[in-house]
Amino acid sequence: MNYSFIAKTMLFHGMTPGEAEEMLECLSARTKNFDKNQTVCSMGEPVTDMGLILSGSVNLIKHDVWGNRAILEHIPKGQVFGEAYACLKEEPLLIDVTAAEQSEILFLNAGRIMETCPVSCSFHSRLIRNLVHTLAKRNLTLIGKMDHITPRTIRDRVLAYLSAQAVR
Repeated sequence: MNYSFIAKTMLFHGMTPGEAEEMLECLSARTKNFDKNQTVCSMGEPVTDMGLILSGSVNLIKHDVWGNRAILEHIPKGQVFGEAYACLKEEPLLIDVTAAEQSEILFLNAGRIMETCPVSCSFHSRLIRNLVHTLAKRNLTLIGKMDHITPRTIRDRVLAYLSAQAVR
């Protein structure tokens, strides 16, 4: 496993490769490989693990009752997915997660992340802070998307988007 790559991800930011390796052992993390278009997680199932993409990428897909399919988000290498569901434990997935290409995913149990180990290592606290930071960034991104889709007309949606870009 490439611990130097893992240490550079947002979730493990501020850790050395050695600390990342020790943290993964503490969390009993596991990797799994997926072929292109293979289902990683299915809608309706509860999730206890979040995924960190080590190689490849995944799509978050929403299916409606009429059989229509929409890709809500494409998650690239180095990013996490399923963190909100994993932290809520009993909340069933409202989406499907599918490998967009050949992918290797590291699965981390959110419960083990949120409860510090008896050793209470400093890098475990850092991992919790990084997870909260990741959740907060995802929340702000979703709020930004809502600002662009809530106006009633397409003209107002375009103006909302352009206004946000101008502010940036």
